[in-house]
Amino acid sequence: MATKKSAKKTKAPSAKRPAKIAKPFCSIPPRPKPQLSEAIASDVLRAAAILSTRGKWANKTVLHYCFFTGNSRYKVPNVQANAIRQAFATWKAVGIGLEFQEVNQLSEAEVRIGYSTADGISASAVGRDVLDIPLNEPTTVYGWDLTTHYGRGTALHELGHVLGMEHEHQNPFAGIKWHEEAVYQSLGGPPNNWSRETTFHNILAKLSSQQVQGSSWDPDSIMEYEFDSGLIDEPEQYDVNGLIPPATLSADDKTWAAKWYPPSVSQPGTIQAFQTVAVELAAGQQVDFVFQPSATRRYTIATKGASDTLLALFEEIDGEPRYVTADDDSGEDRNASINHKFFAGRKYHVRVRLYYPGQTGITSVTVT
Repeated sequence: MATKKSAKKTKAPSAKRPAKIAKPFCSIPPRPKPQLSEAIASDVLRAAAILSTRGKWANKTVLHYCFFTGNSRYKVPNVQANAIRQAFATWKAVGIGLEFQEVNQLSEAEVRIGYSTADGISASAVGRDVLDIPLNEPTTVYGWDLTTHYGRGTALHELGHVLGMEHEHQNPFAGIKWHEEAVYQSLGGPPNNWSRETTFHNILAKLSSQQVQGSSWDPDSIMEYEFDSGLIDEPEQYDVNGLIPPATLSADDKTWAAKWYPPSVSQPGTIQAFQTVAVELAAGQQVDFVFQPSATRRYTIATKGASDTLLALFEEIDGEPRYVTADDDSGEDRNASINHKFFAGRKYHVRVRLYYPGQTGITSVTVT
């Protein structure tokens, strides 16, 4: 007798299962994609190293942040500022090598923080992209109360972007299948009122697998959105119950931050004018030097070799390294180089973060 096969349960079409999203979401603008040559794009390891490291800060960077005040439309109320200060403290408590320092002038801050419930938008530039934002505009903005459980998660989420993190649900390894029309319908209404383009960019579009470290999805990540039932087709548990992350830093979030920004344990070396120092670094590693010129003039600091690097320069002011400029040669047939006027008696910090070591694994740093 023939065995009767059980029929697979057919789910209702997405158009018939609208879902209402009660929470406003972070909306980040599209990031320009790096233009890799055909030769570099075909080198899988090199391309992945460049794309995954893109936008990350040189470790030991002191990120200065400032709140909009006065009559600005982005003025941050003190109770909201305190919630953001706590979010910075939470990230720092992971033990990362970055430092966060509040300053009183927007012009002195890499991270300029605004608040506007009228706009109702929370967003942030990602990683070093904040450096491309005009000085009179916020690099990071919040659009709702940050003193609630959800709001505290939002404060952490936007600072995750500042560190260089992307949205977790766009992880290509997540295996999420969406009820796409339900997503467009829900995000197109209150409280987000997004266009289809914005919804696609922030929800449905997948990151390149080369941009993602590891091969798994973390639904508990602070970079994960909260989704109501009826938006995710698979995994089925989220279709039925929705996806509600805890709005705190997950274990994987902390591992990610410690990987990219390990705590400082070594003192920087020194480099002199007309000196070349060769170092052997693995992908993602960093070397630091102190340069104290004996004469005031323009110097050129440059890397040499086949590696892809981020070269960053800081000037020490009142005992604190302040960001001056950087050059990123990744994916280009050249070496990173900074030509700058240095002053005798001052202390400068030179940091080289390696994207990809090239065939020799040796990178040289020279001052001329």
